[in-house]
Amino acid sequence: AEPAVEAMLNGIVNSLKKGEEVSIAGLGIFSVKQRAAREARNPRTGEAIQVPAMKVPKFRAAKALKDAVK
Repeated sequence: AEPAVEAMLNGIVNSLKKGEEVSIAGLGIFSVKQRAAREARNPRTGEAIQVPAMKVPKFRAAKALKDAVK
């Protein structure tokens, strides 16, 4: 089972790198979101730092998954 799960995860990661969405029926949708650059604070020192723009993975759960968890 481990090789099958690893192959699925590699497929999802490769698709996300290309900017594609991955939809798995009954589970949800994996996509990539662009996060804007922003200014944040270092919690230890309080110093302002610049956080660059970046792409982050996003997951939206399917209705079937949400209903199963309730």
